[in-house]
Amino acid sequence: MKNYVKPGTLEEAYEMNQKRANRIIGGMMWIRMGRGNVNTVIDLSGLGFDQITETETEFRIGCMSTLRQLETHSGLKETFGDFFKECTRHIVGVQFRNGATVGGSIFGRYGFSDILTAFLVLDTKVKLYKKGIVPLSEFIRMDRDRDILEELIVAKDGRKAVYLSERRSQTDFPVLTCAASEKDGTVLLSIGARPMKADVTETTIDEMEQAADTFTYGSNMRGSGEYRKHLGRVLAGRAKKALEEGNV
Repeated sequence: MKNYVKPGTLEEAYEMNQKRANRIIGGMMWIRMGRGNVNTVIDLSGLGFDQITETETEFRIGCMSTLRQLETHSGLKETFGDFFKECTRHIVGVQFRNGATVGGSIFGRYGFSDILTAFLVLDTKVKLYKKGIVPLSEFIRMDRDRDILEELIVAKDGRKAVYLSERRSQTDFPVLTCAASEKDGTVLLSIGARPMKADVTETTIDEMEQAADTFTYGSNMRGSGEYRKHLGRVLAGRAKKALEEGNV
């Protein structure tokens, strides 16, 4: 990395980010593991996107908010119970979660992302600097570009949500991730680390295990596609039980 810049405006950051040799940095947790040269790294931490704000109808989660903020935010806990604690607590450790950012986790669309899996089952939208507000389920299917993710907008719509994952060891990357939410009889089921990026489908509580079979599963060093498909049904069944019993 040759140059470091901390822009004073989003427009300035956007213009710099249009050069392919430049790159926006989040928490620097995964970019440091890559290879290659970056001409200029663009730090958004001076633009005020490091807070979680709550209104009567929604949460706005800035792109530079950390995973630790998600884990400990009192308003998120009051609204969604232990959902955000569960989707973050296995991610390495507190020191790591104090640095890793929500924006980096979502914009990166990593296959192993607990965070992406979780947000897909909530009424979540992303606010992009140029494209505006887009549903997260639509954003994950968009081509990657040089736009800037400003914040996530999560509705407070009364849905119940549960998060589960399977790991070979406590803080390892997940073998499979699973999240589910229920509102007015409709269930959103998301499965990630397949090992492809998380996706989401709409179903009912009675059909959750069958819905898990509709996802595509692949193999890598952590497990085979067949094993992951079996895990998908198991985790969907556990999520179903939690939703039915109110253990969320």
